[in-house]
Amino acid sequence: MKNIIIAALAVCTLSACDDFLDEKLKGDFNSDNIFSNATQAELAVNGVYNAATYCIDLWKFGDVASDDAVKGGSDGDQADLSYIDDFSANADNGVLSEFWQSSYEVISRANNVIAYVPNIDMDATLRDRYVAEAKFFRAFVYFHLVNIYGEVPLKLLPQIDDASIHVGLSSVSAIYSQIEKDLRDASILPVSYSTSDAGRVTRGAAYGLLAKAQLYQQKYSDVLTTIQLIENLDIYDLERPYSNLFKLGGEDSKEVLFAIRFLSGQNPGLGNSLNQWLAPQNESGYYFDAPTQSYVDAFDEKQVNGEDDLRLDASIGRDGKDWFNGDVFSSSWSPATGYLVKKHNQPLDEVGKGTKGDGGLSYIYLRYADILLMKAEALNETHHPDLAKIEVDKVRDRAGLAGVSTVTESAMREVIRKERRKELGFEFHRFFDLMRWGKDVAEAALGSSFKWQEPRFYFPIPQSEKDANFGIK
Repeated sequence: MKNIIIAALAVCTLSACDDFLDEKLKGDFNSDNIFSNATQAELAVNGVYNAATYCIDLWKFGDVASDDAVKGGSDGDQADLSYIDDFSANADNGVLSEFWQSSYEVISRANNVIAYVPNIDMDATLRDRYVAEAKFFRAFVYFHLVNIYGEVPLKLLPQIDDASIHVGLSSVSAIYSQIEKDLRDASILPVSYSTSDAGRVTRGAAYGLLAKAQLYQQKYSDVLTTIQLIENLDIYDLERPYSNLFKLGGEDSKEVLFAIRFLSGQNPGLGNSLNQWLAPQNESGYYFDAPTQSYVDAFDEKQVNGEDDLRLDASIGRDGKDWFNGDVFSSSWSPATGYLVKKHNQPLDEVGKGTKGDGGLSYIYLRYADILLMKAEALNETHHPDLAKIEVDKVRDRAGLAGVSTVTESAMREVIRKERRKELGFEFHRFFDLMRWGKDVAEAALGSSFKWQEPRFYFPIPQSEKDANFGIK
């Protein structure tokens, strides 16, 4: 994976200028030669990976905008995040603008790979793989854009003229159609890679994200078909113990379909900043993304041995329980709620106080437990709660819980939703689940500060984009 991140292309976007500035770039790389050989093709696709590391900011939506967390941190710090927390963000909100800009940077780099790499005289299999990797990332980014902002500009070409820069809004259905197309195209990717290419997108990742996109559109039969393709690969299973997933090396687990990887100790820095965002102040952290009592209360079942659900203390720090560094967690470390996120933190012997924002822990976006719960949901919604129970029980068994006793469709729906919350807590999925489950579920979970908007709640498109993109009416 090192070669993917370190060799990332610094600039692989093209821009248009007025005629009096329309001059060829001078230097080693210009518009005519930047996509001329296999080495540059690899640099370009590595640049897509590099830009995609911004997606760790999904916690600002998936967690903070959900019932699992509040902003946390100092009262006045990251004020714009407070408006995400209480759903009052305006178009000039800095969090919305930064996420938008980072998203379209990935899309721009991916579009360049998709447009120009096919013209390079190089090994055809490798060339096709690079394009498929770029298509996966384009789909990945649009999946989150459409779930945060709703209708957005669907940019599919290099930005070289007014027509490709000033693009109007596309419908949600059109965006999903493109996501599905890109992911089907990406299904030619290898099932696995050699050690030197570990961390690149795989066929399983493409299938997994495709199943997720289909689930969000309530295409339940399609979900089951796609998950069968994942199962046919016969390479994924649940990791035991659960906590191993959130330690160094967890990204190489048999459970992981897709993770964003980081490297600490690099110059320029390529580390994971979540350590600093989420750690307590006594570790030089900012103690954001504070878990709520509502999240803790969701763990109301004991293991068969009488102990707490093991996922709770693997996910968050709570008073009197083991933390890191041989410390016992104190609720005073989190003034907002008394809890802090544990999943994305590393002990100080891995990331010291002076380099707390330079973590090496990967962000695991998609893993097999999620696939099992998606399958259970699709089975239940196609009126097979008995079959859904089988998949849910696999996840519960790993957590030390007894099997589900009920098999009615309505009861199983509630079980699945609760298991998703506990199993995937603080992996940045909760807000998006609440939105796709609809008005009643969202309003019940999010309280009086949340107001549903038909067809569902979306955050506003940044004003900076409205001002710059003449295609948005």
